[in-house]
Amino acid sequence: MAKDLSVVVWAKQGCSYCGEVKDYLDEKNISYQTIDVTEHDDRRDILDQKYGIRHVPVVEIGQGNAYEAVTEVGIEHLEAALKKY
Repeated sequence: MAKDLSVVVWAKQGCSYCGEVKDYLDEKNISYQTIDVTEHDDRRDILDQKYGIRHVPVVEIGQGNAYEAVTEVGIEHLEAALKKY
């Protein structure tokens, strides 16, 4: 895994899928930042503007100027995206 990898998890409290994503990243020792959208519709508005969705989890993965978002639910999608780094 690249040292300068940036991972941001958009999540909400009580979301089991969000918890699975965080647990997976913890198990793989991948550092991440969390943006909590619980009671913050303005943050969901950002997701809507960026990706056309309002649901979580969304995982943004990037390095340098290259970023991508994993918007599909399921660890397999996150694993596939992380393999690129």
